[in-house]
Amino acid sequence: MLQTGCIRLLRQLLVSLLAVLLPVVSAHAAPQTVYFPSADGHTSLTSYVFLPRTQGPWPAIVMLHGRAGPYSSNDNAGCTFVGAGNASPCNAGTLSKRHAMWGEYWSARGYLAILPDSFGPRGKAHGFGRFTHSDPDRAEVNETEVRPLDAEGTLAYLRGRGDVVPGQVYLQGWSNGGSTALNVIIRQESRQGSPQGNQQGNQQRNNAYRGALVFYPGCGQAALLASTIVTTVPIAMFLGADDEEVSPDICQHVADRSRQAGSPIDVTLYPGATHDFDEPSSSRQSTPGNQAAMNDALVKAAGILDRWKK
Repeated sequence: MLQTGCIRLLRQLLVSLLAVLLPVVSAHAAPQTVYFPSADGHTSLTSYVFLPRTQGPWPAIVMLHGRAGPYSSNDNAGCTFVGAGNASPCNAGTLSKRHAMWGEYWSARGYLAILPDSFGPRGKAHGFGRFTHSDPDRAEVNETEVRPLDAEGTLAYLRGRGDVVPGQVYLQGWSNGGSTALNVIIRQESRQGSPQGNQQGNQQRNNAYRGALVFYPGCGQAALLASTIVTTVPIAMFLGADDEEVSPDICQHVADRSRQAGSPIDVTLYPGATHDFDEPSSSRQSTPGNQAAMNDALVKAAGILDRWKK
C-alpha cells in the first residue's frame, strides 16, 4: 500500500512538472511553414519546421501524424486544402497539442523537427475519425503506398538544407504515421540491400533514415508492407496495453519475428495506457496509465535518439 502511494505521488509530481515545463517550451517561436515536393512527383507538401535556438547544423527528426491529421480537432472541421498562400484555418498556429509539444520538445533538445502534412495537400486536412481504416476515402492517403513517399520527399528536402547533419535524420510516427514509419524503413531496406564498400555505405547512410520511434502503430496485414521487418536500422516501439484502436499484441508478434530475423527492434509496453497516450490534453491524461506512459516516453525517446546519434 505504501509503495502504491509513493508511485501515485511520483506520477502526480511528474505531471505537475510537465505542466510547468510545457508552457515554457510552448513559448518558443512558432514553427516555420515550408513547402516542397513529395517523392510521388506531383504533390506539394505543406510542412512545419521547429528550429532549435542553438547554432546548427542539427540532427533532424521527421514527425508523421496519425489518421486525425496534424491539426487540432477544434480547428480541423473547417480545414480546406493547405497550400502556399491558402487561408485555411489549419496552419502552424492550429497544430494539435501533441504535435506542437513534441516539435518543441525536440527543438529544445537541439533537433530540427519537421512535421509534413500528408492530408491537407490532398484535400483531407480534416483527418479521419476512429475505426475508419476501411473507409475508401483513406485509400488516397494510405500508409503503405502514399505516405511513405511523403516521408521520402521530406528526407530529400532535409538533405538539401545546409543546417541538417548528414546521416542523422530520424523518424517519429503516431498510429497511422507509425505504420507509415515502419513502411518507410521496409522500403528503404529493400532498396539499399547490403552496401558495397565504405564510400557507398556512407552515401547510403546519408540518404536514409537512421532510426524510427514508432508510437502505437497499426501492425496488421493491411497496415504494413511486410509482416516481418528485416532491417539494420534501429526501431523503438511504444505501445499501450489498453489500446482501444490497434492491437499491441499484433505489434509484439511483428517485433518478435523481426528480432528473430536479426532486426534491432525494441518494444516498450505501457500497462493501462490507451491509444494516443502521449496526447497532453487533460481528457486524455485523466487516465493514470496515460500519464505514466507519456512521462516515461518523453524521457526514453530522447535517450534513445541520443544513443542512436553516437
